[in-house]
Amino acid sequence: MRLAVSILIVLASVAPSAAQSLAPFKDNLFAYPAILSTADGGAYRVVDYSEARDIDKRDEIPERRVWSKYVSLGVRKLQKDLVAETPAGRIAHVAVGKTEGAGLIVFYIHGKGGDRKQGVNDHTFGGNFNRLKNLVVSADGVYISADFSGFDTKGVAEIAALASRYAAKSPGAPVIVACGSMGGAICYGLAARPDTGISVSGYLLLGAFPDDALLASAAVKARKPVFFAHGSADKVFAVAGQEALFRTLRAKGDYPARFVRFETGTHGTPVRMIDWRDTLNWMLAAR
Repeated sequence: MRLAVSILIVLASVAPSAAQSLAPFKDNLFAYPAILSTADGGAYRVVDYSEARDIDKRDEIPERRVWSKYVSLGVRKLQKDLVAETPAGRIAHVAVGKTEGAGLIVFYIHGKGGDRKQGVNDHTFGGNFNRLKNLVVSADGVYISADFSGFDTKGVAEIAALASRYAAKSPGAPVIVACGSMGGAICYGLAARPDTGISVSGYLLLGAFPDDALLASAAVKARKPVFFAHGSADKVFAVAGQEALFRTLRAKGDYPARFVRFETGTHGTPVRMIDWRDTLNWMLAAR
C-alpha cells in the first residue's frame, strides 16, 4: 500500500465501566483474509496480504477510490468541520457523531504530509476509515480527525488539549490511541504524559517507528493495552524494531499487547488492512 499513513486516537476516562463491544459492520469485507500463523498464545499473528487482491481488486481506482460495496455514506450526515478553542490554541478538526454524551471518542491524527481531511476520506485506504466512522457512530460515539502543528511536544500538547475538551463533554467514554508512521511521535508523547498516559485506555501503533521510552511511560506503568500492526516489507520503518518492542512488553508479566504482521505488506498496509472492530473490541475488553 502506497498512500501516506496517519494516526488514530481513541480517548476515554479512567473510571471503570461496563464491558463494551462494537457491533458488526461489513465484517465479511474487512475481516483478515487469512491467518498464516500465530504465536505467544495468539497475541502474535501473521496475516496474509496480497496487493493484487487487497488493493487492485478492492479498489475501483487503486489507492484512490474503493468499490462502493465497501462504504456506507449515510454517516456523512453526522459530520461537521469545526475549530476548537483550547489552552493549547485553536485546533481545526472534523467530528462525526455525538460531540457530547458520547459512549466512545475516537481521534484520528494525520501522519506526515496529511491533514484532518485524510481521516474522513471515505474512499481511500480501501474504505477502512468509512468503516471506522460507521463503527464508532453505531456505538453512540464520536469520531474526530484533527490537525496539529507538528510531531513534537507542541503537537502532543495540542492533541492532549483537544482530547481533554471532548472527554469532559462525555464523562466515562473509553479511550484508545492508534498511531501510524511518524504519528507515533504523538502517541509516544501522550503515553509519556502523566495525564494522558493514564486517561488513555490503550494504544495502537500502525506502521510506526519503535521508541523504547514507551517501556518506562506512564501508560505502560498503568498496564494500558498496546496493539501493533506492521507490514513485513515496510521500507520506512522495518518490522523488526516493533516486533522487538512488542516482545519486551509481553515479557513484563504477560503484558496486554498484541501484534499483527501483514506478510508482504508495506508501509501503509496496516491502515488499509487493520480489522478495526476486532482490534477495538479486544482493547475495550483488555482495558
